Amino acid sequence: MATENLNSFIPDERIVDKIYLIREQKVMFDSDLAELYGVETKRLKEAVKRNLFRFPEDFMFELTDDEFANLRSQIATSSWGGVRYRPMVFTEHGVLMLSSVLNSKQAVSVNIQIMRIFTRIRQVLSDTQNIRLEIEEIKKKLCNQDKNIELVFSYLDELITKQEVPAPRKRIGFKS
Repeated sequence: MATENLNSFIPDERIVDKIYLIREQKVMFDSDLAELYGVETKRLKEAVKRNLFRFPEDFMFELTDDEFANLRSQIATSSWGGVRYRPMVFTEHGVLMLSSVLNSKQAVSVNIQIMRIFTRIRQVLSDTQNIRLEIEEIKKKLCNQDKNIELVFSYLDELITKQEVPAPRKRIGFKS
């Protein structure tokens, strides 16, 4: 219960708003994580650099100059407080690894909350993908049904045409 009380003061929406899609990966910025953990960004980066072997490229990476410039143009630079260095961004696995580097109760509690949010996001994406597949299946069935209905109507048209123009009947009986 102590863990639930610690992380309940951070609304999930606040964490979700700090998850970005960069290089086709969901990531969080070092400054945002530091804020959530209640530490200075500088201290978070120091802890990561002391344990760099724990953070391979698929766990954490620095933005390129182009990515950083693009990001600064999209997000108001004033909210970053004049960042001098390119930020580190952490994938879901990198955020998880941070809990082994930062051992404060707040960091561990926030990490648990972040992991739950990443799991929910993954579930929503999976559900969305399943819904898309089901919709495609329904579209295919409808297309096939349309073709079958057209075939039925063409057969009906043929039958109606045959009934409108009756074939000449052979006369039974004596010829005169």
